[in-house]
Amino acid sequence: MLTELTVENYALIDSLSLVPGPSLTTITGETGAGKSILLGALGLLLGSRADGSVIKDTGRNCVVEGVFELSGYGLEGLFTDNDLEYESTTVIRRVISPQGKSRAYVNDLPVGLQFLRELGSSLIDIHSQNQSLRIADEAFRLQVVDGMAQNADLLEQYGKVYTRWKRASADLEKRVEEADKAASEEQWLRHQVEELDAAAFAEGEQQRLEAALDELAHAEEIKRILTQTGDVLGREGDGVLVALKNSSSALGRIGTFFPPAADYAARIESAREELRDLEREITAGADRIESDPAALEKTEERLALMFSLQKKHGACDLAQLLSIHRQYAERLESISTSSENIESLRREIASLEKQARQIAAEITRGRTKAGAAIEKEAAGILASLGMPGAVFRVGIGSADRMKPSGGDEVRFLFSGNAGTAPAPVEKIASGGEMSRVMLALKSIAARSRRMPTIIFDEIDSGVSGKIADAMGEIINSLAEGRQVINITHLPQVAAKGDCHFYVYKDDSGGTSRTAIKRLEGGERVAEIAKMLSGSVVTDAATRQAGSLLGK
Repeated sequence: MLTELTVENYALIDSLSLVPGPSLTTITGETGAGKSILLGALGLLLGSRADGSVIKDTGRNCVVEGVFELSGYGLEGLFTDNDLEYESTTVIRRVISPQGKSRAYVNDLPVGLQFLRELGSSLIDIHSQNQSLRIADEAFRLQVVDGMAQNADLLEQYGKVYTRWKRASADLEKRVEEADKAASEEQWLRHQVEELDAAAFAEGEQQRLEAALDELAHAEEIKRILTQTGDVLGREGDGVLVALKNSSSALGRIGTFFPPAADYAARIESAREELRDLEREITAGADRIESDPAALEKTEERLALMFSLQKKHGACDLAQLLSIHRQYAERLESISTSSENIESLRREIASLEKQARQIAAEITRGRTKAGAAIEKEAAGILASLGMPGAVFRVGIGSADRMKPSGGDEVRFLFSGNAGTAPAPVEKIASGGEMSRVMLALKSIAARSRRMPTIIFDEIDSGVSGKIADAMGEIINSLAEGRQVINITHLPQVAAKGDCHFYVYKDDSGGTSRTAIKRLEGGERVAEIAKMLSGSVVTDAATRQAGSLLGK
């Protein structure tokens, strides 16, 4: 419930404050005084977009602030979902700079416009003359019918299944398209994988082959040099090992009278042992190395195959070629199993579709029952509004496809006169008839939806006399248990309010600005009388105004 609205520097408003009552608040005023400007300012709190053009004084910001009482409306979860602390008394503020930059705050914490819209849709329902066009919008019609049917839980359940169904269907379409493309490359992929499988290259094989190739290509030279080196070390008579042994023995003989010689001899013995091991390894290596033209040719062929396949597949080395091999194999495996995946997905889609249609059928049953109840209530309300012969029908038919809202198409059919076949209300209803139909629907919807505040902006357009009085009674009845703010130009409707505000233009100071004041006692009688008789207020109008106000 809106407990206070303050507006500064917005359009014709310099500064004003509105404190509406908890039930029915009436707002009247001359045409052009700025009644609808209030709604524009309030719209900013509900997430409407704005720019610098709304600013009256370009030297300062435009600020709109609303204080709302949220207790009992179940909005705690909305705050939690948006990481905001819930407070029963919540302040929403919108600030717009002269440059058009906008900032929004809830309880002094910055928020985005999307959250304002989401929160606003749970706080206030604004109905203006232009909103009568919403009756042509099936979303509005579904909102009325589903509200009466209490379909919220079923629609949430259906929406989850429907979303999964459509996502799975889109996935299937994508997979089938990919499978069709893959089928054309499957043969090519299979050939590549088989060729690489046959090659059976191993990690690190390229380095091993290149090392083996070097050895085989130079086998004779390697054997010759190893043999020569082994001879130098171990040849009988004049080899290095024999010479070292002789030197070690000689040093041992002089060690008794030249002590360092013993250390020299020991070090030579150590070197000789190392050289003896080296000579054995060199000799063994020379024995192992043999010229092998067949092995050389096989190694060259293996490397040639490796380089050829690397070039073919754009690989810079064997590691990259092995990676490409794995990718080909994985892609081929994916193609091989895609048909199984597609069939599994088709079964899942069929199951989801079945679930969606079952839930949709339950929704349809609720809508059908609710439609009958709406027809009955609407007939009674329209009769009280001077249309006893009016016929209102809720047409619920099967849609040509399943939709996010279910499997139905909902139409509102209307006839203002007995004996005339009902037709879509948006096509045949006059302005006055449309106002009364929309009031009937709003009245019905309000009782099935917990909305803290309803605002009517001259919904009584096109009616007068007894019909206006009846319309006022209906609007007043809506204010039982909720806040209703009614902007009106009809005295019969204005008189129903528990509190009455008058919007006017203040031209003092050489500039026009919108102002508002609460009317009390005689002021209210005078305003109703002026609405009845015009600028010249007669005694009869004053008496009638008092009568309307129960005075």
